Amino acid sequence: MTETPRTALTIAGSDSGGGAGVQADLRTFFAHGVHGLVALTAVTVQNSLGVQGFTEIPVDVVTAQIKAVAGDMGVNAAKTGMLATADIIEAVAKTLDEVHIGRDTDTPFVVDPVAASMTGHALLREEALEAIRTELFPRATLITPNLDEVRLLTGITVTGAQTQRAAAGALLEFGSRWVLVKGGHLYEAEDCVDLLTDGTDVLELSGVRIDTDNTHGGGDTMASAITSSLAKGADVPTAVTEAKQFIARCVAEAYPLGAGVGPVSPFWRLAD
Repeated sequence: MTETPRTALTIAGSDSGGGAGVQADLRTFFAHGVHGLVALTAVTVQNSLGVQGFTEIPVDVVTAQIKAVAGDMGVNAAKTGMLATADIIEAVAKTLDEVHIGRDTDTPFVVDPVAASMTGHALLREEALEAIRTELFPRATLITPNLDEVRLLTGITVTGAQTQRAAAGALLEFGSRWVLVKGGHLYEAEDCVDLLTDGTDVLELSGVRIDTDNTHGGGDTMASAITSSLAKGADVPTAVTEAKQFIARCVAEAYPLGAGVGPVSPFWRLAD
């Protein structure tokens, strides 16, 4: 009899171009041998050139999806991506408490605070950013902001190692157990250095910067790789270290698609 795989839940929006959002999450879960569960929050109209629009899923439908899969199939780890509005964020937070997912439960919860576009522009209104700070972060096992999101959430512009540590400290004050401040958007740096800390332990993960314009879905893929490892029982430092190695290979194997930014690729895992 085939053994049932571990499960991971993504609570996020759909990318019609297939490179980010729940599509990237499911590709990554599959590459890690984890069964993907979905609670869709929004349907976007987008391609390699960017997002042209989106439609939110009604709040009650979002929460019903979470309850349906958690109550029947069970969730070994969960993550969020695009949540669109403060109402959705607040409802998701309440529902996660009801189904016992989050930092004070046996089910790890990763918050990828999708708040900025690839060009650094805000994607969420301030009330939604505040809901992320007050509703999601205190429930999170780990949060994974990029530098543009760090700036929007804390007001700190990361320019190097010192400000990266200051930003991590400011983010921890919102209540998550661990913070991963990703350094990929610090384009002046030769290497990509991600900083992981719980306020006591500090781990700096350095990787070679890869010369490619095709990075669509990189943040989603990183967060879902972490979630996959957590679902399989890894601790946070191990899960982040493994995900750093995974996303580096995905960026190296990224491919052009369309007239704009192509997606990072987990297809190498199938070949290996």
